[in-house]
Amino acid sequence: MAPKRVAVAYSAGRDSTALLHATLHAALGSDVEVLALHVHHGLSPHADAWLAHGRQQCARWARRGLPVRFVDHRLSDAPRGGDSIEAWARQARYDALRTMALAEQAGIVLLAHHRRDQAETLLLQALRGGGAAGLAGMPRRIERDGVVWERPWLDTPREAIEAYVRRHRLRFIDDDSNADERFARNRLRLAVWPALIGAFPQAEASLAQSARWAQQAAAALDELAAIDLARVADARGLIVGEWRTLSDARQSNALRAWLASIDQPAPASLVLRLQHELGGQGAWPAVGGELRAHRGRLAFVASQVPRAESLESPERESTLSVRRAGRHALPGWGGELVVTRVKRDGIPLAWLGALALRAREGGERFQAGLGRPPRSLKKQYQAAEVPAWERDGPLVYSGGQLLFVPGLGIDARAIGLPGQPQVSLAWRRAAVSDA
Repeated sequence: MAPKRVAVAYSAGRDSTALLHATLHAALGSDVEVLALHVHHGLSPHADAWLAHGRQQCARWARRGLPVRFVDHRLSDAPRGGDSIEAWARQARYDALRTMALAEQAGIVLLAHHRRDQAETLLLQALRGGGAAGLAGMPRRIERDGVVWERPWLDTPREAIEAYVRRHRLRFIDDDSNADERFARNRLRLAVWPALIGAFPQAEASLAQSARWAQQAAAALDELAAIDLARVADARGLIVGEWRTLSDARQSNALRAWLASIDQPAPASLVLRLQHELGGQGAWPAVGGELRAHRGRLAFVASQVPRAESLESPERESTLSVRRAGRHALPGWGGELVVTRVKRDGIPLAWLGALALRAREGGERFQAGLGRPPRSLKKQYQAAEVPAWERDGPLVYSGGQLLFVPGLGIDARAIGLPGQPQVSLAWRRAAVSDA
């Protein structure tokens, strides 16, 4: 049997060295293999030396019988002009860590953030005007993109980690960029934090506690948004009339959650503008397209692919096998089929093992609800007031039976029986990259 694997994000700095060392000793004598995941960003002239130090450190520990294996990843790209180097490096690092963890079949990655990191994050978010989600700082544990990310030392003071390093005489590297005051976190650490602690000795613990309260508040707002969106949004977008019945605060909260559900950012300027302007027809710029109001609904409409690109697009997929919930990319159709587990009013999951994907040919008939007669797609689109841009995408069949139509949803004749594992389907058009 293959050993269980736990990964540690290992930069070779003080905090990650201490966490890796502690994890290795906790795993000693068990069947757990610990992976030290190192990302070579290529941003520092010392990056090669840091990688060599990390590899040599892990080799020494392995010779002493500790269950460690060093895994590294070199980034091949670089931040573009105008990008925040901090933001780019953070995202690239997490992408690389995820890639390594999945390749090595490690389901959990440990991160060495501690209590002061959390306090700094809250301060930075507050200075940027962040809301409850921003002030919540970093979660202790979160599952994202197939990997569990955990911060076991989030309540641990930095001084305790420094003492651990001294006690075990651990060798680590110092990142010279930590002294570069071009970066906001460094300015906070070097210029603000010493004065803050001098005036308020308990600032670190107090700010970390505030982040925990903010996490609870953010979770409650997420639950409220889910309740509201069940009434004011559907697969076709935000139902403006229903949304307007909410209080201003709940409008803002639901709108942010809806934008997140369609992978759109929700800056305060956009939320305030939509609250002020959303009523009749209209359009607002969005990432990869625009938000468009049409007949009482707000929906995201992806930018049209230029004709020159569409001639080179891949051939349309004609079949698809779905075994579980998730997103299934269909580049030939210019989007993805989103499959979500539901308890009722869905399609039996067992029917999705061999799907046929077809374009409209004319003559197709769709049943919009139980007890209602099947009608032509044209009439169903007109009755439901589905705009033209929501009608693209494949018709989904199983065994010759129509299951799903973009813009209309599930054919009522395909709805499963109580007790069957069921899923809902949604068509999401791909946004055009701005790269």
